[in-house]
Amino acid sequence: LAQAAARLEAPRTPQSSSPFRLRRSLLDSPGCIMGKAGQAKQVFRKYGTKKKATKVKGSEEKPRAPAKLKKGLTPGSILILLCGRFKGRRVVFLKQLESGLLLVTGPFKVNGVPLRRANQRYCIATSTKVDLGGASMDDVTDADFAREKKKAKGKKDADGMFAAPAANAGRPDAMKAKQTKIDGAISKGLSPDMKGYLKARFSLTARMFPHELKF
Repeated sequence: LAQAAARLEAPRTPQSSSPFRLRRSLLDSPGCIMGKAGQAKQVFRKYGTKKKATKVKGSEEKPRAPAKLKKGLTPGSILILLCGRFKGRRVVFLKQLESGLLLVTGPFKVNGVPLRRANQRYCIATSTKVDLGGASMDDVTDADFAREKKKAKGKKDADGMFAAPAANAGRPDAMKAKQTKIDGAISKGLSPDMKGYLKARFSLTARMFPHELKF
């Protein structure tokens, strides 16, 4: 009891600094490096609306030259499509368009593949060739495959909400006429075995390795 009473009667030493003062002293010290507390202030760059954009010389895109054809790819060669709606189908290569894409056909009456464009990166060129029969395809260009631009959708009225959707127009008659003319010339020289080859879809089965196949 005497020791406890002595401790109570002993004078307390005043604290030299409060916790708040200690933190301030640490922040003010030259060796202390700390980041900002809280959310960092975002700085946005403002651009004037009065200045007109100037084109830099050489920034305009130059017309690209069409890609070179693969080795052994000539008109009449049979290709295997690797992507798209008709992947796995065998088609006849007709010519290279100005855009660099390949113009191919089934023919349509043989395997259902119409006149269409294909990227040669997604085609396998085979060693099999067919006679085009003098088919003329000079009038087929990239413009024949251009799609019509859709009109901007506006606000629908009460009548427009329940209106029937527009029917798909399909291919124009001019394109169908070109298809018939080209396919007719090619189909004349196709044997029954060649028609069966074009109808068959290409696929890999067990123990068939693509790097060992010879097309």
